[in-house]
Amino acid sequence: MNYDQICDEIKNKRSYLCIGLDSDLDKIPKHLLKYKDPIFEFNKLVVDATKDIVIAYKPNLAFYEVLGSEGIKTLQKTINYLPDNIFKIADAKRGDIGNTSIMYAKTFFETLDFDAVTLSPYMGKDSVDPYLDYKNKWAIILALTSNESAKEIQLISSDKGEKLYESVINDSLKWSNPENLMYVVGANREEDLLNIRKIIPDSFILIPGVGAQGGDLKKISNAGMNKNCGIMVNVSRSIIYSDKSTNFEESVRKSALNIQKEMEQILLNNKII
Repeated sequence: MNYDQICDEIKNKRSYLCIGLDSDLDKIPKHLLKYKDPIFEFNKLVVDATKDIVIAYKPNLAFYEVLGSEGIKTLQKTINYLPDNIFKIADAKRGDIGNTSIMYAKTFFETLDFDAVTLSPYMGKDSVDPYLDYKNKWAIILALTSNESAKEIQLISSDKGEKLYESVINDSLKWSNPENLMYVVGANREEDLLNIRKIIPDSFILIPGVGAQGGDLKKISNAGMNKNCGIMVNVSRSIIYSDKSTNFEESVRKSALNIQKEMEQILLNNKII
């Protein structure tokens, strides 16, 4: 998907919700365990319940790789099941150089056919370059993450007073443009998000941490939005694990719809729709 298509989906669905498919055998409803591929059945029901009100799904690779080759098959089936108008993000956080980086790019963009992949940029430009060679595919680099120990590295300031995450973002502006480069900023980084938006006024920002992690949707939306919306807010556990009954997908939809309605009002208030 290209930039304009993502913006169109946001306006059409009146939503900028991304759902993380962090699907765990120990947490999904027990009645699904009778299926040969319970994780796929779970994902399918989540998708069926929410595909008309979300713009993206983000499978976390760790939850599939842990299951070995069968988990990779489940991941591929899940990707194939997603509608074409849904943005597909591989939450992989890869970061390497040379031929390894080229192979990773082929894996996610050719073999698995994701639209985007999360990357660690800390090995520099040549760890991101191979992903930027693909038309209508996206590199999503970790700018400022939500974990507590991020401050030990990402928030360290140089002698010039520039924080490390600022250096990374500023350097990345030389690598590409807002048409295929996004950034991850945690929902608990509201003050820094305001600063980041000034550095990258036109870029999309993927914001995890709303819901179970306690991020405030309205605050981070107002801090991160640009004239095109420009943000995707990821919610995982508070939606996909909102219920464990045999009709859990009804609660999944209700939880997602509550967030979408709040997003709709924020979009209206910001005159984006």
